[in-house]
Amino acid sequence: MSTEIHLAFAHPSERAIATAGDDPRDRISLRDHIREVEIGAFQAERGITQRICFNVVVEVLPFTGPLDDDVDRILSYDRVTEAISHELAAERVNLLETLAERIAERILLEPQALRAFVRIEKLDRGPGALGVEIVRSRADLRDRLNDAAQERPHPRVVYLSNAAIADPRLPGWLDALQASGDPLIFCVGAPDTASPQPQNPHRMVQRRIDLLAIEQNGWVLAARDDRCKVVATRTELDWAMKNGQVCVWAPSKIVLDATDGPTVPPRDGLALSAWFAQAMSARELLVIGGAAPTGASLPVRALGLGDPVG
Repeated sequence: MSTEIHLAFAHPSERAIATAGDDPRDRISLRDHIREVEIGAFQAERGITQRICFNVVVEVLPFTGPLDDDVDRILSYDRVTEAISHELAAERVNLLETLAERIAERILLEPQALRAFVRIEKLDRGPGALGVEIVRSRADLRDRLNDAAQERPHPRVVYLSNAAIADPRLPGWLDALQASGDPLIFCVGAPDTASPQPQNPHRMVQRRIDLLAIEQNGWVLAARDDRCKVVATRTELDWAMKNGQVCVWAPSKIVLDATDGPTVPPRDGLALSAWFAQAMSARELLVIGGAAPTGASLPVRALGLGDPVG
């Protein structure tokens, strides 16, 4: 038991040695690599950065040929720090576990890498370091890549104006769109209300207010047809597209978690939908009851309420 406790708190390099097999392996390591990161599931962790410490060990097959002092023939330390930087820049994440998985996977894409030990700790959330440690192998990665080999679907993203949401022909439009067999995601803007939306001088607060207004309208759309389900996360969107579920996009989580988020204000629901369609690699953006947005880098069609939908 004492040995297990020691390994639990020792540097990942000791765990790598203790769990090594009979085949000789070399190891490279990164110790106490500290970055300032916005991460965390709690509301108090949004909008601020905290210190995160990375310790990584990568097992590699010993190089048998002449090295010739050539950095291109080995797995460079830079590949490890680049993997960390890439995943930190890709998307804001809530969980250290998610970040560790993604870093390990990116490291194991390197041809020399066999196993990756990744420990990540928050240094500012308590009196001590709070963290996770994982170990992943090339075999684990191979299984994940085989699962990912199934092509991610390219949905048809449909933006509905408020007039289109209220139109009695909505169920018929949905029938026609489903008949194409393409995954279907509906987007909406803020609702038309007799009283204006709340206004707040704090930019981030106003951003949330505007996003929540869109989500409220999404629930209005979902209430018009039971086939429409409000969805907020990329994971659920991917599942829904593969299983034929019609989605209504609730934008708050994806927009707020994006490190390279939309430059358009959330109150511009159509422009936000165009950003989302591009992020989802949609086959097209179809606008019903409104004008086509400008500057979109994917096919866009705009239909009037009386035009045939298909």
